[in-house]
Amino acid sequence: MANILIMASDGFEQSELFVPLEKLKDAGHEVHIAAPEVGDIRAWDKDDWGKTVKADLAIADQSPEGFDALVLPGGVINPDNLRVNDKAVGLIKAFADAGKPVAAICHAPWLLVEAGLAEGRKMTSFTSIRSDIRNAGADVVDQSVVEDRGVITSRNPDDLDDFVQAISKSVA
Repeated sequence: MANILIMASDGFEQSELFVPLEKLKDAGHEVHIAAPEVGDIRAWDKDDWGKTVKADLAIADQSPEGFDALVLPGGVINPDNLRVNDKAVGLIKAFADAGKPVAAICHAPWLLVEAGLAEGRKMTSFTSIRSDIRNAGADVVDQSVVEDRGVITSRNPDDLDDFVQAISKSVA
């Protein structure tokens, strides 16, 4: 089975981390969570703070070695925090450069833009950031999940089943 890294910070959309975490573990994969620092990070759940989850790894200490895929949950706060974190953006680039799948949902494609992965790719995202993705050179479509050369994107929590299925397929 695969070893999968989820990267997040405070303000991740609750369902967009917990659903992939639980479904990927249920499928037999090993899943780790990396955050700016080891310790608890807090979800945003629709319109208020939600549950916490323990990040067992620090972003700065990670590389693609030993992992088979990188998963980026959305939420507005989480990707906005991480896209100004050089280590986080560098880790996304490193996964892509190593030819390992990078999966981003909702607002997380902002991180793909920051990492230079949007240009020339077919992608989707949450409605409000589609112009950002398009302006970064992506061919933006409205589909539940889009896979293009190792980059998997989805629109919102309603697409989580398709998103997780695409991640599982990419590491099979």
